[in-house]
Amino acid sequence: MTTSPTALQTLTLGFSPCPNDTFIFDAMVNRKMDTGPLQFDYVLEDVETLNQWAFEGKLAITKLSYSTLLQVSDRYALLDSGSALGRGVGPLVIRKAGAAPVQDLGDFLSGARIAIPGINTTANLLFSLAFPKATDKTEVLFSEIEERVLKGEFDCGLVIHESRFTYQQRGLEKLIDMGDWWEQASGSAIPLGGICIRRDIPVETALQVEQMIRESLQYSWKNYPALSGFVTSHAQEMEEEVMRKHINLYVNEYSDSLGTEGRQAVNTLFTKARENGLIRTSLHNIYLA
Repeated sequence: MTTSPTALQTLTLGFSPCPNDTFIFDAMVNRKMDTGPLQFDYVLEDVETLNQWAFEGKLAITKLSYSTLLQVSDRYALLDSGSALGRGVGPLVIRKAGAAPVQDLGDFLSGARIAIPGINTTANLLFSLAFPKATDKTEVLFSEIEERVLKGEFDCGLVIHESRFTYQQRGLEKLIDMGDWWEQASGSAIPLGGICIRRDIPVETALQVEQMIRESLQYSWKNYPALSGFVTSHAQEMEEEVMRKHINLYVNEYSDSLGTEGRQAVNTLFTKARENGLIRTSLHNIYLA
């Protein structure tokens, strides 16, 4: 009697083209490691697109802004591995350099035209908590915000990802670091984005995926500081040194496991959002286990 081979199971997976995500998932999606009967049909998209898809439950596994996860926790559960969370990693509010000094930032922003990377991003949630009167906001693809502020289409922009390292050389200046604001206001690390799995996926499979993400991350660290073609080919016009700064900042101990401190940071973000009327749904148990 012969045993039939285990059937392959294909899961859809979405994450951003930013170096922190491609660094984490490289080995896993490109089968540089053993993924057993699982294989992944992956797509790289801007995080706000992934956020919008989550309301439809489009992907089995997806990177989500924590702001969005708090609204779709009935549909998705948070995996313990793969998160972008930490200290000193927050979004920045920038404007064109050389303008007149701002005397009162709150007053200035309440009358400013502001480009944001997406209404459902954690960046926008933090900004809304800090500056509730700043309401003239327009969604712009994150990689285009710097250029459109420089062209004068917006008075300032809320930037994320690699813009943290490039804004000064492009002729922009920082008005406020939203990460600094959050850490001072809450005492917590900043939960930016996490890897989530649809709740109709069996828990056993979800736990396998969670462990694979850890192993994929370990594979990339083992070969670091070398960067694979998967990382470099998807980065947004970035020099390799900027890619490494990006990875070193956003890929940390929380990416391996949220741990107690990481979970507390997520819970704090939810509590603050609820208290300020920015999240209206009740919090399901957002964690896988």
